[in-house]
Amino acid sequence: MAAQKINEAHEHMAKADKCLKTSLTKWKPDFDSAASEYAKAAVCFKNAKQFDQAKDAYLKEAEYHTENKTAIEQAGMMMKEQKKMPEAIQLIEKACMMYMENGTPDTAAMALDRAGKLIEPLNLDKAVDLYQKAAGVFENEDRLRQAAELLGKASRLLVRVRRLDDAAVAIQKEKNMYKEIENYPMCFKKTTAQVLVHLHRADYVAADKCVRESYSLPGYSGSEDSVAMETLLQGYDEQDEDQVYRICNSPLLKYMDNDVSLPLLEPASHKKKYPSVFFYVAINDNRGSSANPLPKLSPLWLFSPCLFICLLKQWLYYAHIFVTVT
Repeated sequence: MAAQKINEAHEHMAKADKCLKTSLTKWKPDFDSAASEYAKAAVCFKNAKQFDQAKDAYLKEAEYHTENKTAIEQAGMMMKEQKKMPEAIQLIEKACMMYMENGTPDTAAMALDRAGKLIEPLNLDKAVDLYQKAAGVFENEDRLRQAAELLGKASRLLVRVRRLDDAAVAIQKEKNMYKEIENYPMCFKKTTAQVLVHLHRADYVAADKCVRESYSLPGYSGSEDSVAMETLLQGYDEQDEDQVYRICNSPLLKYMDNDVSLPLLEPASHKKKYPSVFFYVAINDNRGSSANPLPKLSPLWLFSPCLFICLLKQWLYYAHIFVTVT
């Protein structure tokens, strides 16, 4: 079957070459017919799993049929079948540029989204770039819901690669888009995500500012999200380990649908005399790829100065008792 398809493909390639030739009675090449034959050849090569030859045929089709931009994207997909992801992404990006030039930005944005999904298991930073480009295209077309969804993908990956400053900016932009389209429940969730990211950055002021700014959102004041964040920030500010632990392990944070959570790592014996509050950001249940495994979680002491003082006081207390007894 494969051999038959390969022979059929070569026949179409020969017909395409013939269409491009000129003679005494044929003064101009027939580009449309040649492109059609190359397209048929590409399909035959693809069915025969001759992906490299299929790619060449698709590129030939695109060369002679300039209105058909999908041929370049199809060539990229042939590279994907061969696990040549960088080449595949390069071709898809080229196709997207042509989609934009041809006045079909929606098609370009969807192609960039597909490219992001392809490269995500191998290169998270490149996937972030592609998602952000796709979001930018949708934003220019005033399709803010689609733009916000793509920014959400980018922000989750930014947290995964620990680019927290960039993640905070992306989440803020995403939140602004949801606010513009009046999707306030999503704004509440993005405020929660902002607070968690800022706390992981050890920036209490920025986290508190996010909550205060969100009070202007209809329905936020007194909502489950606002109460949880107020309680979390209060516990953070007062170094109340139990309060912080309770909020971080509440369903609101443990089952966030934007995949950004801030669980509390409890020590083996959870006692106040061993103040050990750690935070980390977990993405997609900590699942990573073999090529881009998630980095080992490095806990961040949120209350480092306070913990030091507390431990020092505790040490002095026991030292005093020891001296008194002896």
